[in-house]
Amino acid sequence: MEQKNQFIGQSGAFLDAVERASRAAPMRRPVLVVGERGTGKELIAERLHRLSERWGEPLVTMNCAALPETLIEAELFGHEAGAFTGATKARAGRFEEADKGTLFLDELGTLSMAAQERLLRAVEYGEVTRIGSSRPVNVDVRIVAATNENLPKAAEEGTFRSDLLDRLSFEVITLPPLRVREGDIDMLTDYFGRRMAAEIGWEGWPGFADHVRKQLDSHPWPGNVRELRNVVERAIYRWDDWNEPIAHVQFDPFESPWKPVGEPSSKSAPAVAAQVPAVPAASLASDLEGVDDLRAAVDEHERNIVEHALGKHRWNQRQTAKALGLSYDQLRHCIKKHGLMEEPAQ
Repeated sequence: MEQKNQFIGQSGAFLDAVERASRAAPMRRPVLVVGERGTGKELIAERLHRLSERWGEPLVTMNCAALPETLIEAELFGHEAGAFTGATKARAGRFEEADKGTLFLDELGTLSMAAQERLLRAVEYGEVTRIGSSRPVNVDVRIVAATNENLPKAAEEGTFRSDLLDRLSFEVITLPPLRVREGDIDMLTDYFGRRMAAEIGWEGWPGFADHVRKQLDSHPWPGNVRELRNVVERAIYRWDDWNEPIAHVQFDPFESPWKPVGEPSSKSAPAVAAQVPAVPAASLASDLEGVDDLRAAVDEHERNIVEHALGKHRWNQRQTAKALGLSYDQLRHCIKKHGLMEEPAQ
């Protein structure tokens, strides 16, 4: 596994997690990496391997959620020829492939109870047995596992083995979500933006308009860094003029006036209701927090809407007016009222 990515960030929460990984890397003990999707769990696993004494040996990755339950054990522990239908020849499992190195088990929480039981023995005794064989094979493997699930809760509910969790959690590194990494969104936006601009042959980097940066900073980022990268790169390749700051981003690539609504189920709301965009409660509460001047708050909200629409329509004022349900003169009045006349030149 070659290093293709790097850590970008300066927030204290993020740097603390990276430092903890660096301190744990030389240890031979298992490490559990916990975090939401897109927070960089794979990068932490790679760091744990590269900074360990095993750096010259294999780093083998297995996504436990990517395989059907019937094949996970064969992938992990290998099988002998004829062990099951389709097993025409013997095959080493991921444990044997990672011997002397590191085995990264992504989406650990999806393992079946049977696979967990066999994994427990491999972690405890350092030996695995291929399916269809009675002879165990000794392996020297350092386990790094990752999950976005609450494994202690799963253990309490009986869906994850408590004894396996005990053995894998010598060190637990919890990665912070992007929304709490103060200052990192701007840094990541600039990094991904410059890289994408170079990839598509732009002669310079205009950056993002101020109102777009505000939108990026206030977005909750449920997909974290992976989502941010997609949003930034999509905005750049769709932008036509590299001399002007990018004035529009689309957070949801599926958003379209023509997207299929789908058939409503008996338990769901009517299809008509699904077409009405809901205002997130958290966003509404954030907007209302600290409002002590209603007129100023309304003006600011109106300015943001007009500014966003202008960016979306490349400052074509007639298209913007049509999209907002305004006449051309009404839009011109809003632009003048909010001092947006010079926006494209910034």
